[in-house]
Amino acid sequence: MAIKVTPETLQRISNTIRGLAMDGVQSAKSGHPGMPMGMADVATVLWLNHLKHDPSDPLWADRDRFVLSGGHGSMLLYSLLHLSGYALPKAELGRFRQWESMTPGHPEVGDTPGVETTTGPLGQGCGNAVGMAIAERMLATRFNTAEMPLVDHYTYAFCGDGDMMEGISHEVFATAGHLGLNRLIVFYDDNQITIEGRTKLAYSDDVPLRFKGYHWNVITVDGHDFDQIDKAIRKAKRELKRPTLIICKTIIGKGSPNKADSHSVHGEPLGDAEVVLSKRNLGLPENEKFYIPEEVSDLFGNRQEQLKREHSKWKRLLKAYTAANPEQANAWAEAQSGRLPADLESMLPTFDVNTPIATRIAGGTVIQSMAKAVPYLVGGSADLAPSTKTWINGSPAILPEQFGGRNFHFGVRELGMGSIINGLTLHGGLRVFGSTFFVFVDYVRPSLRLAAIMKLPVIYVFTHDSFYVGEDGPTHEPVEQLASLRCMPGMSVIRPADPTETGAAWIAALEKKNGPTAILLTRQNLKVIDRSVYPSASNLKRGAYTLWQSATKAPDVVLVASGSEVELALDAAKQLASECCVRVVSMPSWDLFDAQSADYRNAVIPASGSLNVSIEAAASMGWERYLGSNGHCIAMNRFGASAPYNVLADKFGFTVERVVERVRKLRA
Repeated sequence: MAIKVTPETLQRISNTIRGLAMDGVQSAKSGHPGMPMGMADVATVLWLNHLKHDPSDPLWADRDRFVLSGGHGSMLLYSLLHLSGYALPKAELGRFRQWESMTPGHPEVGDTPGVETTTGPLGQGCGNAVGMAIAERMLATRFNTAEMPLVDHYTYAFCGDGDMMEGISHEVFATAGHLGLNRLIVFYDDNQITIEGRTKLAYSDDVPLRFKGYHWNVITVDGHDFDQIDKAIRKAKRELKRPTLIICKTIIGKGSPNKADSHSVHGEPLGDAEVVLSKRNLGLPENEKFYIPEEVSDLFGNRQEQLKREHSKWKRLLKAYTAANPEQANAWAEAQSGRLPADLESMLPTFDVNTPIATRIAGGTVIQSMAKAVPYLVGGSADLAPSTKTWINGSPAILPEQFGGRNFHFGVRELGMGSIINGLTLHGGLRVFGSTFFVFVDYVRPSLRLAAIMKLPVIYVFTHDSFYVGEDGPTHEPVEQLASLRCMPGMSVIRPADPTETGAAWIAALEKKNGPTAILLTRQNLKVIDRSVYPSASNLKRGAYTLWQSATKAPDVVLVASGSEVELALDAAKQLASECCVRVVSMPSWDLFDAQSADYRNAVIPASGSLNVSIEAAASMGWERYLGSNGHCIAMNRFGASAPYNVLADKFGFTVERVVERVRKLRA
């Protein structure tokens, strides 16, 4: 039986959400009740009247995306997911923040059905939402026909004062306005409270003026007036040229008699006594935890049935689309599944062994081949494509009202690029890479870390990977960045030795589906290793392999190197070959090597019996785990300097003569 949705009914729903949020936080004895209580009215209108999704199929390709950027307010999202009919039992609301629960302290992809992105670090969800909105426009441009709009959905995001203060929000919202992402609707929880007190302590931005400067549509509403909220959403949906910011004037902790509109309600439980008073104030049973009135359950049940019918209608559309456009439908299926060609490796370019080439340039050549093989591969750079060589030839850029291309201009916005790439990947239907200089990985790191947590297969091309950057000096010469990336769980770091390993690195990156990959490439030219003489570059997938050995016996010396230093190790080994048995190991990836069997690892780098020397133009941290008790590092445990790279190589000890001299002294 249909239930009439009156303002009083909407109020009962939002008060129910407030009660669930209070109880969840109180049961955990930690958490953030303020934002869920403050934004419950906005959430009620959005989820009951507008959000297109199907709780029985959380991965429906044409669902609306909802991003809770302020992930600390996770009890709001969990309450909505439970009420909406997702596979999130009420019992899990009572296990909020507990070991292996479906309701962790901040929303996490994979833990809870219906959670679109892992949020918590403020501002990151803003960028994810922008990426999702870009993906929607790109896929709509590629696949929609006039009669069959296969891709037709919105991206909604809740963000707060903290999101607005974070620098990343400026980067990504400026990008959204520039691109005219009219299907992005952001709700700003303008409650003017942070952990330390009133926002005026540190924040006095003119937010409407700021967003008008970004070319956004700006609407201001009373965040507790259901009619105003609904009309604002409808108006935002009618906007055809700009994203919309709906500024919601709210009271944090609304419903709490003694703590509403105070910083104390932001990040701590209300306390048992205040929960009772709040429930009394909201018309909820004072002593019943996680109370849901039958009327509220029925309303969400009715809504779920409506949404199932919408989904069924879309499935019929897809079936008709497939019959009318079989080639496009196949491309759609491939993009949605992420299928790769079985013979991907055979599509790699070949390189002239007589022509040295920088691996960044080789990488650009590889990208062209991979782009032909994988039509849904897209990417861009933080204003450095001419240097990182990451432009897909023959394809235009993504620009305002032009979403058919494959190249992104992210601008000088490394952190924003990272969060947008995560959003593009989370949306589905695209395989995405980003690029910048390796030293700027520090600007990208928070987004890269979240990609690792979410197991997103984003690909990064980091060029200018060592002090061989030369004249630009220490500010642009990465030293500690390599060790810092290698210690990130789930992160695959690949530093190829030459153009052939660069191709193999791309294969490994594309085949990895459960986490990000960083490919580190050189500015300076390197020799192309002749694979008719030396082992195949496909050995890269094992992380490390024996590239050359001077004699068929147990090695006396093992030189282990990555990237540009493999060439150095090989040249030094050949000079030492008359004195001892020398093995050269190319070790492009620690994490891939760690995944091999202990027998294989020991066969490549003996744990004992040989002098093991690593050669790498980066900090030595971590190498001790591979070199054994008789191990030594030739490394860069200082910052670089400004000079031609060959001068720096000599000064820092990265020449054949200096390596040979070092090994001789170690053996003496």
